[in-house]
Amino acid sequence: MAVRPILIRRPPQDVWRVLCDGRTYARWVVGTTGSRPLDDRWPAEGSAIRYTAGAGPLRFSGRTVVRRCEPGKLLELEAQSRPLGSARIAIDVRPWGENTLVIIDEHPLTGPGGRMHNRLSEAVLQLRHRRMLKNFARLVEETPTAE
Repeated sequence: MAVRPILIRRPPQDVWRVLCDGRTYARWVVGTTGSRPLDDRWPAEGSAIRYTAGAGPLRFSGRTVVRRCEPGKLLELEAQSRPLGSARIAIDVRPWGENTLVIIDEHPLTGPGGRMHNRLSEAVLQLRHRRMLKNFARLVEETPTAE
């Protein structure tokens, strides 16, 4: 399992507000080039976003489904991609003084990603998470505070 934390210098409600905007996922999730909610319920359990991912001329689309949501605290997602299978992604949002500790925990569930999961793929996930969480923190910190 790839688990990585980051401290974001904003209160939890600001972090949660960005997580609730399914249109912003392509701005911080490494490898995605577009995202949009499939309905207006995001991030309610069972709701989903469609995303486009890839590099260079190789593009594919997938969807990410909310499997569990504790508003303001926890978002558990299942990212589904035809060529790669699916993965569980948990985003834990914790108050940390005036700031927020965000912990991401991801592991493959099905498909080639699940069958070939090993230390090397775990290291690649850690590198991806490092960049992804920096992108997320920057987005949260640049987004105006809700009033």
